[in-house]
Amino acid sequence: MNLSDLRIFVSAARQPSLGAAAREMHLTPSAVSKALKRLEDVLGKPLFDRSGKQLVLNVSGQLLLDRAQTLLALADQAKADLMGEQAAIDCRIGGPAILLWRHGAMLSQALSAYPEASLRMQAMFEDEALAALARGDINGAIVTNDVIEGRGEHWSDQWTVTPLGSITLHLMAGRLHPLAKARKLKVKTSEVLKHDFACPPRSLFCGMRRGARSDGWRDDQQPRKIRYWADDLQLLLALVKSGEALAYLPDFALADSELRRIEVVDRAFECVEHVALVWNHAQASGWQRGLAESLAGYNS
Repeated sequence: MNLSDLRIFVSAARQPSLGAAAREMHLTPSAVSKALKRLEDVLGKPLFDRSGKQLVLNVSGQLLLDRAQTLLALADQAKADLMGEQAAIDCRIGGPAILLWRHGAMLSQALSAYPEASLRMQAMFEDEALAALARGDINGAIVTNDVIEGRGEHWSDQWTVTPLGSITLHLMAGRLHPLAKARKLKVKTSEVLKHDFACPPRSLFCGMRRGARSDGWRDDQQPRKIRYWADDLQLLLALVKSGEALAYLPDFALADSELRRIEVVDRAFECVEHVALVWNHAQASGWQRGLAESLAGYNS
């Protein structure tokens, strides 16, 4: 067995077809097929059940997949640690787009000591991010404490949780909104509820469809008129910035000069989300441990 063939095998195991694996590895389907054949010849067993162009991992293949991911992680760990700051690191971080937005600049700064490093931020909901971490597709998942405390099916004893601080949600308006234009930045609920709102139909963190409860606003206490529904974070922000609607958004969004916080002076609730980086300490190289320490330092 060689590491190159093992990498191709791992790609083929998680992709729906030979062609998809070839595209991921930047190879031809023929090259992928030959690599899998070499691996099966060495092991003396088929690793997939083949049906046309589809590859379905069999029992032997699943056993090898578990071992292959560990072997490749150890090889990458050894190479990165030996090369130090000259290592060609491929840092892959997954999580909800709203959390990647918050931590993107911090991730970039944390990797600044590695000139050959690349940073891939992959937007996915929290359970999907933890599943990707379990498969070895990403190096770390940025998620909220709700999913961590749930300890779902993908959770591993080899994972470390690094706290990254908390997010408080605030009511926000664009600078062109009537409240902002009138400089009414501290208002009562009765004034706020006269205006249209924009809201995601599903949670921007876990992806669950919760309707009016998706953004954390307590509609049971202060029912709003939700005129606009938007799954896409950038579309939601565009609606707010245009002055068309108010929205309940994380505090770090106020770094955008086009947004204004509207303080509801008689509101009886507050929504706070605690955030953390989840990563595999058993397979982590020195750079990854340093990344976790740096991110924790930014939020201490």
